[in-house]
Amino acid sequence: MNKTNLKPILIVITAGIVLGVLILNLDKKKAADLDSHDNQFPAGTELSDKAAPVKIGPRGGRIFTKNHFSVEITIYEEGVEPQFRIFLYKNGKPVSPTDAKVAITLSRLGRPAQLISFNPAGDYLLGDQIVREPHSFDVAIAIEWKNEVYQWGYSQIETRVEMPDETLANTGIEIKTAGPATINPKLQLPGTVVFNHHNIVEIVPRAPGIVTKVPRHKGEYVEEGAVLAVVESQLLADLRSQYLAAQKRLVLANTNFKREKQLWEEKITAKQDYLTTQQLQSEAEIELGLAAAKLRAIGDKPKTASTIDNLTQYEIRSPIAGLITTESIARGQVIKADTKIFTVVDTSDMYVHLTVYPKDLDIIRLGQKAIIRSTATHIEGEGEITYISAMLNPQTRTATARVTLDNSSGLWRDGMFINGAISTETIEVPIAVSMDALQTLFDWTVVFGRYGDYFEARPLELGQNDGEMIEVLDGLQPGEQYAAGNSFAIKAELGKSEAEHDH
Repeated sequence: MNKTNLKPILIVITAGIVLGVLILNLDKKKAADLDSHDNQFPAGTELSDKAAPVKIGPRGGRIFTKNHFSVEITIYEEGVEPQFRIFLYKNGKPVSPTDAKVAITLSRLGRPAQLISFNPAGDYLLGDQIVREPHSFDVAIAIEWKNEVYQWGYSQIETRVEMPDETLANTGIEIKTAGPATINPKLQLPGTVVFNHHNIVEIVPRAPGIVTKVPRHKGEYVEEGAVLAVVESQLLADLRSQYLAAQKRLVLANTNFKREKQLWEEKITAKQDYLTTQQLQSEAEIELGLAAAKLRAIGDKPKTASTIDNLTQYEIRSPIAGLITTESIARGQVIKADTKIFTVVDTSDMYVHLTVYPKDLDIIRLGQKAIIRSTATHIEGEGEITYISAMLNPQTRTATARVTLDNSSGLWRDGMFINGAISTETIEVPIAVSMDALQTLFDWTVVFGRYGDYFEARPLELGQNDGEMIEVLDGLQPGEQYAAGNSFAIKAELGKSEAEHDH
């Protein structure tokens, strides 16, 4: 291309840049005046941000006219990335796009000016760059056609809220700055809280009998040694009677032995009598020991006659402090010695069973820390992976990782659904924002950037997160300020003026 051909292009580009700067200083009334002459089209009008009429062309775009030459500007985004399309007219009739040189300068809040050039594409001129969301900017247009240069400008505002500092202070919105961060990505796994099976005690009667009292019931928390039930047992009465009889026989055997020993030592009786009483004493001791062992075998402590009020009655006590989770006993019931009548669970610590998918098995390890959060409440705890199953469940094709949780507060309950977050690595990212700053707007995930007295949505492409900070891959620049805590207040304010996303 020779210098003669370059000259008009350079003029257009230079004019576009200069006009872009000038448009920022134009008020809306002047912008409206620029496009108020010579409209050749009968199309309807819509209202701009300040209720100034905006002329609409045959293609549904904004149309500007001067000296019977018109330009219609649209942003086309049906099934493609948004791009400017420009249609040219003379006296209301289409003009070939090859006859014009066009440049547009976009000026956004907090962004350098964007210069867009155009090339013919069918019956229109197509911009050479994507027009990124949100479509909120000042537009400066420069067109060279048949050795004449035409210039127009307009403003298009969306997803923007004005909120001065004094208003900001009353909303509780926190302003943060996007920048480098250290992120500890976490593997998120679903799971369930269950009892620690090592802390479960099944309680059975010491002897068969008839239940006379049941003072404690399912769902109650009991201390160690608490009476759970009272039972009358004929077997226990027989064993206690045998023990008391053995006690008395031993007392008698001891008395006889002492007397015969003294008589033998005084040469009054024969040695044979002494040895006989000694043997009877030993047999009585053995008999008493056997009777005591039978009582201990069923959990009863051998007692003297003076300490037993009722030979048939005994108390069933809890061997641990814990929660009664099952109860299979009632007053008047005849129970057998192998009947499971209570289950008591020590809930001071609990297990969490995390569901691990095969693709994640090479990530988790024994000893890794896991943050456990209830899905239904705000309960949160931390534990350590103490077990990973060696086989997959044949139905779900998943493995189980067990985390032990301290439950001294008693907040964790069997059957609760939870989410487990396991730290897997530490990465440094060049730009990140707080996760509490993220909002959903239309079909975007956004933060609201702070520019002077204005907030404006910035759609983001996001990377890894650790539950607190999230990596920003695109959409925000280092050093930009954004609304963090309570940013929903901005979205609510925006919703008062923008019901839909419409260009």
